[in-house]
Amino acid sequence: MTPSTNHADALDHVSRETLHGLELYCEELLRWNSKINLVARSTESGVWDRHVVDSMQVYDLMPTKAVRWVDLGAGAGLPGLIVAILAKELDPDLEVVLVESDKRKSAFLAHVVRLLNLSATICSNRIDMLSPQAADVISARALAPLPKLLEFSHRHAGSDCVCLFHKGANVQSEIDLAKADWQFTHKEYKSKTDPSGVILRIEGLTRAAAR
Repeated sequence: MTPSTNHADALDHVSRETLHGLELYCEELLRWNSKINLVARSTESGVWDRHVVDSMQVYDLMPTKAVRWVDLGAGAGLPGLIVAILAKELDPDLEVVLVESDKRKSAFLAHVVRLLNLSATICSNRIDMLSPQAADVISARALAPLPKLLEFSHRHAGSDCVCLFHKGANVQSEIDLAKADWQFTHKEYKSKTDPSGVILRIEGLTRAAAR
């Protein structure tokens, strides 16, 4: 299973071995999805473009010196497992932490990590119960509105942490709400797979001064 012609450029920096890992991930995702709800069944036919390529695009926004990537609410490993598959060849020192409280989804994550021999750790715990992670990068996809994501991220961010969040058409309203309690700089990158979506890159996260 490979990306459509529209997204073939996603493979420009990917070796045959890494492509094979991504294909194996797709196969296992579809196999497990028949038993547990990892992704919507309606998206199975477009799993590469809808999920894999969508997750690959955050990898290119990673800071060059990052060594610890924490994916919150990892679910099916999107984007965290995809990042780990890419990093195996391109950034072998990068450690990926997949935070997922659902035991069945955690079992899927652990299975893929073993199958592909990835440098990734699964934390089967609630985000708010997890010890601070000192992350260089924090990612989340379809997890929560931005104010809640920033609350989670503030606890687990290291110094100079960058947050990378998939967001939709209502991103500006989420930013406006978040600014009531948080100070940060941000940049929006147009999604390559969703015409109304963006990747929101956030830096310098601090709590806003009390009014």
